[in-house]
Amino acid sequence: MPPVSTDSTRERIIDAAESCFARYGVAKTTVEDIAAAAGLSRATVYRSVSGGRDELILAVMLRDVERFLDRLADRLRRAGSVADAVVEGVMDAVSYIRGQRHMVQFLVPEAAGHTHAVLTGSAERILRLCCDYVRPYFAAAQREGLIRADIEVEGTVEFLFRIITSLIVLDRDRGPDGTRNFLRSYVAPVIVGA
Repeated sequence: MPPVSTDSTRERIIDAAESCFARYGVAKTTVEDIAAAAGLSRATVYRSVSGGRDELILAVMLRDVERFLDRLADRLRRAGSVADAVVEGVMDAVSYIRGQRHMVQFLVPEAAGHTHAVLTGSAERILRLCCDYVRPYFAAAQREGLIRADIEVEGTVEFLFRIITSLIVLDRDRGPDGTRNFLRSYVAPVIVGA
């Protein structure tokens, strides 16, 4: 029997992994769980996803990042100012990740060892993906003098990525208005300038 590696099979496996991560948690989900949820054999899963569970963790995360970035692109087109785009983009990212049950599973303590290993090896891919989405808006804003001329898209995206991560991990119970005020006071000026 020829190996199964079609895009639709891979998507079916990623869908099943997403469902299993949400149901059982990242740490407790096995490739067997994912295969059963996809209605496939374990061997088919391994033929389609040679990196096993780690590759599936990354695939689920990257797909969620792409979904969010599609939303972000729409928000950037509608934003009244760069400062508003920064503040609302960060707020939306935090809200989106917290609202995705399977994404939250990547942040719980028992998943830390599993996701940390995957993220450490793949952080550059995630940042590059984010940069590719944001680059056209960033370049246009720099040409128009709306953001600092001395910053680069890669550094800016990394900075915002770190801010978003810290807001998710360290919830200080500020509430939405308090968080927006924090972002307007301390984060947006770093990008927009004084």
